[in-house]
Amino acid sequence: MRGSDDTGRSGGDGGAGSGLAAELGAELGEHATLVQFSSAFCAPCRATRRVLGDVAAMVPGVTHVEIDAEARLDLVRRLGVESTPTVLVLDAAGRVVRRAAGQPRKADVIAALGAAL
Repeated sequence: MRGSDDTGRSGGDGGAGSGLAAELGAELGEHATLVQFSSAFCAPCRATRRVLGDVAAMVPGVTHVEIDAEARLDLVRRLGVESTPTVLVLDAAGRVVRRAAGQPRKADVIAALGAAL
């Protein structure tokens, strides 16, 4: 995906996949999960929601989870989310394998899923 790909930075999930999965409050996808951090008045967030929803519907075993960044400041801080939209790609175990800030293109999301599948 376009944007910053900083999966190795401190403050990221590292290897605590199951902990992150529990914090999301949603079921992880069988193969991968697209986690989107959004805010209410973010126009690119609405476009990102459509792109990620389309990809999740198109790729078997992939789920899209949207998190309201303003309501989940604890998680935003822990994961180092600095802007919305920010998208995390989680593998089946819930580990962050890719992350990007900004509105992604569908082709970039599909390519990023390759790291999780």
